[in-house]
Amino acid sequence: LQNVRIDPSSISFQMWKDIPVPFYLSLHFFEVLNPKQVLSGGKPVLRQRGPYVYREYRFKTNITFHDNDTVSYLEYRHLFFQPHLSNGTEDEYIVVPNLMMMGAAVMVENLPGYVKFLLSGALAALKQEAFMNRTVGEILWGYDDPLIDAINNIVPGLLPFKGKFGLFKDFNNSDSGLFTVNTGIKNISQVHLVDSWNGLKQVNYWRSSQCNMINGTAGEMWPPFMSPTSLQFYSPDACRSLTLVYEQSGHFQGVPTYRFVAPKTLFANGTDYPPNEGFCPCMQSGIQNISTCRFNAPMFISHPHFYNADPSLVEAVEGLQPNKEQHGLFLDVHPMTGIPMNCSIKLQLNLYMKRVPGIVQTRQIKPVVLPVLWFAESGSIEGSVLKQFYTNLVLLPTVLDYLQYILLGLSVPLIISAAVLLAMRK
Repeated sequence: LQNVRIDPSSISFQMWKDIPVPFYLSLHFFEVLNPKQVLSGGKPVLRQRGPYVYREYRFKTNITFHDNDTVSYLEYRHLFFQPHLSNGTEDEYIVVPNLMMMGAAVMVENLPGYVKFLLSGALAALKQEAFMNRTVGEILWGYDDPLIDAINNIVPGLLPFKGKFGLFKDFNNSDSGLFTVNTGIKNISQVHLVDSWNGLKQVNYWRSSQCNMINGTAGEMWPPFMSPTSLQFYSPDACRSLTLVYEQSGHFQGVPTYRFVAPKTLFANGTDYPPNEGFCPCMQSGIQNISTCRFNAPMFISHPHFYNADPSLVEAVEGLQPNKEQHGLFLDVHPMTGIPMNCSIKLQLNLYMKRVPGIVQTRQIKPVVLPVLWFAESGSIEGSVLKQFYTNLVLLPTVLDYLQYILLGLSVPLIISAAVLLAMRK
């Protein structure tokens, strides 16, 4: 118990501080093969590109212990492209939706007509189209877009940023917010549970207190002696707490594990699963509207390829083949310590596209939730860390268990002999 709490003297502290597990971020883009047809009202035809793989290094800074059995920290992520693991390079061009333009079009749909007129004129002057052909590196890490300044001039405050735009621009070389978690020094059952995030006991993105709750851990470790039921963690990327459910027991490299997976209700809409009503306004089950935590842009998250989602989402486009093996997420956790042994967390980013009256560039686009990319953050304990883990938590307990029975077996004849001698004396 002492070695799984967050304490500089514990064995797991260094693992918690500088995660030794090699993490990889794998990205898959959905290239639009028929952009002209989509502008005329046709069904989008998609082709998956990638993966584009990055080695991910995580480490904690600003570690501050508090008197109330908590510790605060910032965790940074550094990503490095891995050409030998990737199917493509960052210099490759891909046709994807013009995220800035299409997002802005939907965002101004209910504003006065003159705003849409000005935006449409600016789009024409800047030669902006509904689809763009850019490199993987530009889409991910940012590109200069004069449209950003134009939008900020037309509708001040619509975009809370300036300069470059990239889907993962703020993901690399940045922290995931100030976490304050329980150390478990006084109460081991509370170890790793989040006390606050960025000073908040709950977020304010959603429409119900239940959906705004910050539950579980930060997603790295859990309290020891886990039960085969469920686990929770708060994800800043998803802007909410996620609950995974127990699926089965197993082993990873000889270490016993519990596997936890996403329930079908994770991204269900409020109609199919009433507790999720607070995440609405909703569309079909299987996608979650994250516009409230993404600058009101019409963005949705889901499982890759709309796995576990309403079939109508898959049928609205061509090129998706959802299946559990490739697109389901999982966590394999050692139940005695609460330490993950093997994991793969997968999410898909989608853009809601439609024709917006007054914005000429949206042409005749039919309403569709269009997949843009999906990613997997994967990692597993290996090497010397795995060897130490196996020796201390599997091999030694097994030896001690056998030794217990051996000693018990040896003690039986002694007990019988002692009883016989005692009877003879009487």
